[in-house]
Amino acid sequence: MTITTCIFDAYGTLFDVTSAARIAAAEPGNEALAECWPRIAQDWRLRQVQYTWLRTIMQDHADFWHITQDALDWTLEAHGLAGSVLRERLLSLYRKLDAYPEVPQMLAALKSAGLNTAILSNGSPDMLEAAVGSAGIGNVLDDILSAEACRIFKPARAIYDLVPARFGAAPDEVLFVTSNGWDAAGAAAYGFVVAWVNRDGDPVERLPGRPVHVLADLTEIPALMGV
Repeated sequence: MTITTCIFDAYGTLFDVTSAARIAAAEPGNEALAECWPRIAQDWRLRQVQYTWLRTIMQDHADFWHITQDALDWTLEAHGLAGSVLRERLLSLYRKLDAYPEVPQMLAALKSAGLNTAILSNGSPDMLEAAVGSAGIGNVLDDILSAEACRIFKPARAIYDLVPARFGAAPDEVLFVTSNGWDAAGAAAYGFVVAWVNRDGDPVERLPGRPVHVLADLTEIPALMGV
């Protein structure tokens, strides 16, 4: 079937989750962070994702902003950097993460071609609205769908159900784009046509569901859609 709808994960896909730590590390007074910011960014993201899975399994829901804070607190303590000033600065930057440079033009091309475009993310609505507003891409998105509507997290099938419910598209009419290998597996198993943005050159996850397309970044998405 023809693709009618392009759905994007947010964190790590449209928005660079390392940018908060990178920016803070370059600011005066954050010399200790400057020595280890890549590891801070990596550990923060890993713990954040792990907490979504664990809370889903434990049936003890907290929204993604709460989880983001918990993950940061663990990471800062693990690296001996706990402190309210740095914590609040990192959280402030996380709410307005840098979009990858190709994002605005890519989304504009899809919208100009008449395709539906939206975000489907574990992020809480206020986080997503802040990031989209900061990046200036709200005018090229038809909607922002949050897992908070289901009070669980991807890759639960109920989250992917939000897309056909909103757009009336069959799963094989949806191109789902994500940088997360586990999300690519979950979306593919659901029935979406998946493009995995594999920025780090990782192996494909050994999970049910495999991406149809493996890309280095988002610049090739319009060409995949014949735009």
